[in-house]
Amino acid sequence: MELWDGTAKRLEDAQVLMQLAAEEGDASVLDEVGRELEVAAAKVGEMEFARMLGGKADPNPAILSINAGQGGNDANEWAAMLLRMYLRYCERRGYAVEVIDQQDGDEAGLKSATFVARGPYAYGYLKAESGVHRLVRISPFSGRRETSFASVLCIPEIDDDIDVKVDEKDLRIDTYRSSGAGGQHVNKTDSAVRLTHLPTGIVVACQNERSQHKNKAMAFKILRARLYEFEREKREKEMQQFQSSVNKAAGFGSQDRNYVLAPYRLVKDLRTGVETGNVDAVLDGQIDQFIHAFLMQGADGAPGAAAGAPGGGGTGAGPGAGANAAGGKT
Repeated sequence: MELWDGTAKRLEDAQVLMQLAAEEGDASVLDEVGRELEVAAAKVGEMEFARMLGGKADPNPAILSINAGQGGNDANEWAAMLLRMYLRYCERRGYAVEVIDQQDGDEAGLKSATFVARGPYAYGYLKAESGVHRLVRISPFSGRRETSFASVLCIPEIDDDIDVKVDEKDLRIDTYRSSGAGGQHVNKTDSAVRLTHLPTGIVVACQNERSQHKNKAMAFKILRARLYEFEREKREKEMQQFQSSVNKAAGFGSQDRNYVLAPYRLVKDLRTGVETGNVDAVLDGQIDQFIHAFLMQGADGAPGAAAGAPGGGGTGAGPGAGANAAGGKT
C-alpha cells in the first residue's frame, strides 16, 4: 500500500507541475515532469512484478542447498562458485545470511553447502534458482574443456510455532451417558462428551469425569493436542514435497541453466530463454534478470516449479551441449 500510495502521489505531483508549466510557459519544468513519470513507471513495474510473489511461502526466509554433481573436482569447484554467486546476490539485496552446513571437497571446492537467507521475500526470489546448473569451461585441473554440474534446492523456512485455534462453529458436540465405572451419577446423566472437528474429521471423546463440563474441558485439551500434531505432520509433508519436487540427479540432460566460459562466454536459462554474455557479472551475483524472467513468465510459486518448467532438459538444449553423461569431456 505504501508503494501504491507513493506512486499515486508522485503522479499527482507531476500533474500539478504540468499545470504550472502550462500556466507559466516554463519548458524547463517539463524535464522534471518527465523524470517523475519515469520513476512512476518504474514503480508500476515493481508492483506488477510483486504480483508474482503471491505464494503462501514467498515472504519466508529461504533455505538454499548446493550439491556438486557429475564432474569430480570441477563439479566441487563449481559448487563453491555457485555458493559465492548466491552470497553476493544476497549481499546486494541486503539479506542476512547464515551458512549452516558446508562440506569441503576432497581436493578442491565443496561437495555441498547450505545457507539460510533472511530478508523481504527471500524465498519468493531465490526459489527461481532451484534446478540443475551446468558449467562448461577450461578445467584448471585437466587443462581441457570440461562440463560439470551442481544442483540447487531452495525451500522456505517454516516457522515452528503452531498456533492452534479451535472455532466452536467447526465442531459437532455430542453428549451421551458414560459407560465406564464412576458411580450411579456418571452412568445416569449425559456427562460424556464427544467432539468432532469437522474440517479435519478428528474425533475425541471423554467420559472419565463426573461432570459434563469437566469432560468437555478435557476433550478440548485433547483436541488441541491432536490438531497440533495434525498441523506438524502437514508441515512435514509440505517440506517433503518441496524437496522431492527438485531432488533430481544433477547430470547431463537435466540442466536448467548453462554457464559457458569456453570457447565463448554465455549464460543462458533454458526455462525462460534469457541469456547474457556478461558471465563475470552473473557469477558475481547479478542474477536478477534470470529471477525476474522466471517469475514473470507465469511461474505459480509451486514447489519445484523451477526444476519442472518446460525446457529444463533435453540433450541438445543450450550452448555447449554434447558432454557425455559420465562426466565431463566435450
